Amino acid sequence: MTEQQNNQLHGKTLESILSELVENYGWEALGERIRIKCFNDNPSISSSLKFLRKTHWARAKVEELYLRSLRK
Repeated sequence: MTEQQNNQLHGKTLESILSELVENYGWEALGERIRIKCFNDNPSISSSLKFLRKTHWARAKVEELYLRSLRK
């Protein structure tokens, strides 16, 4: 129970994480920070979610950036 309480991602959907990052950084800056095609070539929440759900390393990078942005 305490492990989940300390997990800042607990209860957050990938869609809400991505939406917050796009709102804070914009697609262009997000694509510079995390170099994946779905952020740089005709980006959308929908297409990015499809890619991130299939690609664990990319999702990990998005979650890492989100956690870093919370600390600021």
